[in-house]
Amino acid sequence: MLRFSANLGFLWTDLPLLDGIRSAAAAGFDAVEFHFPYDVPAEAVRQALGEAGLPATGLNTRRGDTQAGDFGLAALPGRESEARAAIDEAIGYARAIGADYVHVMAGKPGGDAREAARRAYLDALDHAAALAEAGGITIVIEPLNQRDAPGYFLNANVQAADIIAELGRENLKLLFDCYHAQVSEGDLTRQIEKLLPIIGHIQIAAVPSRAEPDEGEVAYERLLKTIEAMGYAGFIGAEYRPRGHVEDGLDWLGRCRDALSR
Repeated sequence: MLRFSANLGFLWTDLPLLDGIRSAAAAGFDAVEFHFPYDVPAEAVRQALGEAGLPATGLNTRRGDTQAGDFGLAALPGRESEARAAIDEAIGYARAIGADYVHVMAGKPGGDAREAARRAYLDALDHAAALAEAGGITIVIEPLNQRDAPGYFLNANVQAADIIAELGRENLKLLFDCYHAQVSEGDLTRQIEKLLPIIGHIQIAAVPSRAEPDEGEVAYERLLKTIEAMGYAGFIGAEYRPRGHVEDGLDWLGRCRDALSR
């Protein structure tokens, strides 16, 4: 049966990170994933994970200077050294906490720098995959929709698939976010079926609200059952913005598990 990972970048954000890990375990999640956990020492996170009995699925590289509008660094020409430093830090942190993947954030290079941005991005991803390989860590890339992240370099699954094919790294995979994919492209079942060999992680949220995955235009109880039947055996990341207290909106988790068990 599919297992579910609580994304602590969106869930239990009112709590310190270590308490968020404990809350995810108490709520019945099978794992946790992070956005930017770097303010908390990796050893403290590893200890909390062990005490909670949860693995960490993954984390993101730093966004850069958020006050200046950075939303990732890997596809920003001229900032290659910063991008590599962020990648090195993320992979080191992932190793320290036993995480499976690192999401390398591309960033927003501007409309006039597409080719230079692509070269910078490929170089950064090649560096990341080579560094991560020895530790058994997967590098993932995630297309973001242009409504929520205008100007983000990686914005379509076909674009991500082309990059993965070009680099040819076995540990470079696609993070398929159902929310972003539905907003940008739709046709989720066929997309996942086609891309399954390169998918390293899947995330879910309601569309268009990005709230709990129990409303809106995607029927996740059916979609997840279909994904499982396709042979996907990884985690499903719950990366949604809760409507209120997280615990008050977790009925979806039980319903999805019931659907998967039938």
